[in-house]
Amino acid sequence: MDKKTIYVTQPDLPALDEFIPFLEKIWDNKILTNGGPFHQELERALCEYLGVQYISLFTNGTIALVTALQALRVSGEIITTPYSFVATTHSSLWNGIKPVFADIDPDTLNLDPEKIEAAITSQTTAIMPVHCYGRPCDVDAIQKIADNYNLKVIYDAAHAFAVRTEAGSILNYGDLSVLSFHATKVFNTFEGGAIICPDAKTKTRIDRLKNFGFVDEVTVVAGGINGKMSEINAAFGLLQLKNVDKAIARRKNIDNLYRELLKPVKGIRCIGADKGYVANYSYFPILVESDYPIDRDALYQKMRDNNIYPRRYFYPLITDFPMYRGLPSARRSNLPVATDAAEKVLCLPIYPDLTFEEVEFIAKQIAEVR
Repeated sequence: MDKKTIYVTQPDLPALDEFIPFLEKIWDNKILTNGGPFHQELERALCEYLGVQYISLFTNGTIALVTALQALRVSGEIITTPYSFVATTHSSLWNGIKPVFADIDPDTLNLDPEKIEAAITSQTTAIMPVHCYGRPCDVDAIQKIADNYNLKVIYDAAHAFAVRTEAGSILNYGDLSVLSFHATKVFNTFEGGAIICPDAKTKTRIDRLKNFGFVDEVTVVAGGINGKMSEINAAFGLLQLKNVDKAIARRKNIDNLYRELLKPVKGIRCIGADKGYVANYSYFPILVESDYPIDRDALYQKMRDNNIYPRRYFYPLITDFPMYRGLPSARRSNLPVATDAAEKVLCLPIYPDLTFEEVEFIAKQIAEVR
């Protein structure tokens, strides 16, 4: 195979000539933001595609998380996972909420419901689980806990675009679900995000919060922020939505090939295949176990030396960063499963333009280690 740099993910981009008509329309109508026609059209299209009732588009997923917590008036303590991207927990800090970390399930790498319940105190007002790598949390168990203790549930669903169970979209669980449309995601708008809302009243509150709290030209009812998605991003999203099924199907084929090639490799554990839900194949994480010839970091370096750029995703744990590591719940003794996963995980390249030849080359680098 020709020498080529292979990254863990790459944006799935349409042909430029497909995008130019959208730009011309924006140029002609001179509406660049503030809920323009493409913004409204994308919200309608996403509701239909995802099987949700209400959605509010944002400039990015992080601002959407911050706003979701504001919209539900979360305060005090929030129980969340240490095994995620830092934006999950940073959103709490921006709202003056204390994160309380609970350990994860060793099979799904999602929050362990039993550990959630053990972490509840009189100050707990909400739970923020993450559908890690797009694999659904135990939503029924989490909702039961939330109902028993009168807690809000905000799902960080950054990885879970189009993921469905027999009951429908995974995004319909909890009080709110937050998506990311960053360039590396299955569906992207260059940069963007969204909040899935259960009702029109909640959507109205969120829409106001993302627009400085404005109700009309002279009325401000909340201390909102500027979180609006631009017309250019919305237009790109409409174009991406036309091809997302094809992109997910391609990712599924790559996922299947990885599993076939890596199955005989001792010491390499592929995180469980999709069972009981419709996946989006957003990531392909492996765990480098102790019976593999070298440790995770040595394999990581070997692959980089061969122009393959995987990612240790998620490493370090959120709880290892200075703004969190002083919290009692951040102690490694409290998080043995998450700590172990962070030391072993490696996400392999997966994106629609990745060729089967390149997948075989990547798997070969892993299989040939002695």
